[in-house]
Amino acid sequence: MQTDPLSQTLSALADPTRRAILARLTRGQASVNELAEPFDMSQPAISKHLKVLERAGLITRGRKAQWRPCRLEPGPLKDVDAWLESYRVFWDQSLNKLDAFLAKSDGEGGASD
Repeated sequence: MQTDPLSQTLSALADPTRRAILARLTRGQASVNELAEPFDMSQPAISKHLKVLERAGLITRGRKAQWRPCRLEPGPLKDVDAWLESYRVFWDQSLNKLDAFLAKSDGEGGASD
């Protein structure tokens, strides 16, 4: 079953281990062993997480002799950010309305200290 890219990205981001791996990759490329180091899990388990991230387009894996560096790919994260933007606008508008309501209520003597 194929899913849309946004769903794949959000699914990959749903796991805290994968989010931690992405956070580490913001500092630069890393090998699988380097990425596995902070976790108490097997190498095959880390590899499964990396495959999910790779399928979602969030990382790429290269090959330099024996070293297989993983690198963060920001494109799918930009897509998530663009999708969230409409919700950001909604919350900003809602909070602005709440601020205006509270300011009006305070001006009418609705709150006393």
